[in-house]
Amino acid sequence: MSELNGRVAGRGRRIVLWRHGQTAWNLERRFQGTTDIELTETGLEQARRAARLLAALRPDAIIASDLRRAADTAAQLAAVTGLEVSHDEGLRETYAGVWQGLTHEEIVDRYGEEYAAWKRGEPVRRGGGELETEVAERAAPVVERSADKLPDGGVLVVVSHGGTIRTTIGRLLGLEPRSWEALGGLTNCCWSVLGEGARGWRLLEHNAGTLPEPVLGDDV
Repeated sequence: MSELNGRVAGRGRRIVLWRHGQTAWNLERRFQGTTDIELTETGLEQARRAARLLAALRPDAIIASDLRRAADTAAQLAAVTGLEVSHDEGLRETYAGVWQGLTHEEIVDRYGEEYAAWKRGEPVRRGGGELETEVAERAAPVVERSADKLPDGGVLVVVSHGGTIRTTIGRLLGLEPRSWEALGGLTNCCWSVLGEGARGWRLLEHNAGTLPEPVLGDDV
C-alpha cells in the first residue's frame, strides 16, 4: 500500500474524491442536481481550508465538474498547488428533473413513493432524471482516464458532488448498485480516498476532513 503523506514510487495511485463547499441550497436542504448554485462565503472558506490540507498530498492533477460550486472549490486547490484544473461536465451532479430546487420535505411530501423506492436501492429516475447507474457510467470513465495518466504513486483530486462521488466510488470498487447508498453521503468539502491495491481500487478513507493516514500491514 502506498504511503499517503509521501510518494513511494511503484506502490499504487490514489484518487481523492472531494465534495464542493457549502451552498445556500445545502443550508435549505434543496436538491441541487445540475442547477448551477454558487458557494456561500462559508463554502469558500471551507474550500480554502481543505485545499491547504490536500496540497500536502502533492497532487499530480485536478479534475472538476464544470458547475460553479465544484469549479470554485477546485480553484482553491489550484491556487495553492499551481496546478491547472481540467473541467468535465461528466462530473456534474445527478440530473433530477422536477426534484431540483425542492426541499427534502417537499420531495418526501410530493414524491414519497418514488423517494422510498430510491432509498430501498431500486433503480429510480428521481424527478424523471438520471438513474444512479447512468451517473456512474458518465463520471467513472472520466476519473479512470485521468487516473491512467498518473505516474506510479501519483495522486488525482476529483472535485465533484455528493451523489456523483458516491456512484463513482461504487462503480470503481465494483459494488452492486443496490449497495451504493451504504457508502453514505459526504459533508461539504470533505473527501474520500481510493488507493490502488493488488486487486484494484479500495476505499481508504470516507467522508474525511483531515489528512489520510497510511494503511500499514495488510496489503504490501
